[in-house]
Amino acid sequence: MKIIIAMVQPFMVNKVVSALETIDGFPGMTLSDVRGFGRRQSAHEEHSMHLNEFHEKVRLEIVTADEMVEAIVRTIAATAHTGNHGDGKVFVSAIEEAVRIQTGETQEEAL
Repeated sequence: MKIIIAMVQPFMVNKVVSALETIDGFPGMTLSDVRGFGRRQSAHEEHSMHLNEFHEKVRLEIVTADEMVEAIVRTIAATAHTGNHGDGKVFVSAIEEAVRIQTGETQEEAL
């Protein structure tokens, strides 16, 4: 199992979600509104960071079977792409354990 965490522009969320829902067996996701910043263009800009300079993003979290990772990542990257600075990022990490609280199912059955 893997967790896919993606940060995308808020105005791209509906497009990304619609595209993900077309993937057979798509397991679902959690969305959160977040704020942050990435690398700056110059050292001067880094030192002048203020709280109101954080950028709004939407964080998508998707836990899925290993065999679905490539299709999900490819879909997010293609759909969220505008070619502009700040399009976002996608991260993939391993999940060691999963438990569905309601049923007690574990691992991939818990998804």
